[in-house]
Amino acid sequence: MKIRYLKSATVSIETKGVKILTDPWLTDGEYYGSWYHYPKFPFKEDYFSDVDYIYISHIHPDHFSKATLKLVNKSIPVLIHSYESKFLKQNIERLGFNVIELQHNTRTHLKNGVYINILAADNCNPELCANFFGCGLVESKFGSTQIDTLSVIDDGDFCLLNTNDCPFALAKDTLKIVKDIYPKIDFLLVGYGGAGPYPQCFHLTEEEKIKGAENKKLQFLGYGLQYINEVMPKFVLPFAGTYVLGGKLASLQKYRGVPEIEEAAAYFTNHISPESKVILLNSYEYFDLEKEQPSEQYKPTDFLEKEKYVNDILSKELFDYEKEIIPIIDEIIPLLEKAYNRFETKRREISFTSQTTILVKLDEENWCSISADGKGYKIIKDVEKQKIKNFVSYEVDLRLLKNILLGPKYAHWNNAEIGSHIKFERNPNIFERGLYHAMCFFHS
Repeated sequence: MKIRYLKSATVSIETKGVKILTDPWLTDGEYYGSWYHYPKFPFKEDYFSDVDYIYISHIHPDHFSKATLKLVNKSIPVLIHSYESKFLKQNIERLGFNVIELQHNTRTHLKNGVYINILAADNCNPELCANFFGCGLVESKFGSTQIDTLSVIDDGDFCLLNTNDCPFALAKDTLKIVKDIYPKIDFLLVGYGGAGPYPQCFHLTEEEKIKGAENKKLQFLGYGLQYINEVMPKFVLPFAGTYVLGGKLASLQKYRGVPEIEEAAAYFTNHISPESKVILLNSYEYFDLEKEQPSEQYKPTDFLEKEKYVNDILSKELFDYEKEIIPIIDEIIPLLEKAYNRFETKRREISFTSQTTILVKLDEENWCSISADGKGYKIIKDVEKQKIKNFVSYEVDLRLLKNILLGPKYAHWNNAEIGSHIKFERNPNIFERGLYHAMCFFHS
């Protein structure tokens, strides 16, 4: 079995004449134009011509990249978890692919003695996943959710576990099941960073942002370490969430709280059992599990060159919505009532109540004030906004705001957050998970 690293969570597993491509994101400009690769990925069409299967773990565009999939042969079957919501399936099918849904924890034969098993991160427990509002497209009433999946690929000789973006706390019960079925994991693909908007998008001092970024780094490195200690694999590859910010957000790069992949490798190496070995691979290089060696020695990132590339090239890129006409407030206001009704329905569904006022900036003078306790919404002037003590404010480019309010077909709050397109201010600086989850449904 050979594991070939491409970019971020995109790897290929090549064994016994079967090639499986995972979570393909190889193009620049995901999340409405803010996420880029470094270095730029050299797409070699010939390499992808003999892919047998594509596995997509979940809906986020750094795992399900429409731009990347448009470069790939549409005859390749796409494997996904059988989610209760068919949003992911329908989106892949619209691109022209045949989607194969696999039931939770069902070891499925692909061909030539190669198997895949896709498991919902929450082990299909809606009561558990309802406590983790990581994705705005979650339906927590019935069945499995659109959060994320783990996958296991085995060929009778070797076994690989791919954890994608699954939060360890959500997946720990699923891991117990994996370990019972697969007592020996040869290769672990494990995440090491969190891609949310905190702290880079929040109204904080320089010192607070730096401290928040460092704490976030340690938090997500800790999650990765928990996976490694739980699974005790022979080899570990840090991956996923590996990105740089472009456009006018490039200046936020150092505040993201995402370790460099070399930092992650060093951290894991210093904290895990010597029975597990951490490896790193450059794009298109592979690790051969039979020979227990990489195809080439890893070439570390030149961080000065990376900074220069971000500042000189990526910072000049335009976001998708920056190519659109800026709407006037009269185009925004008619969308608010339906958006509030959706928000209120979700707020009631998850039984969330707060005295915090949600404020969405409409233009230089006007804000949409949204109650989180069922008292409705209203348009207020900036001078009124200044008098509100307990609030969370959202500031987003009007072009992107209009797209978000039009609905997920055009844009989504969750992706705008992950893409760092929203500026937040909150007073007091307290995280209310239910508030942000309900806001993911604030669209018409």
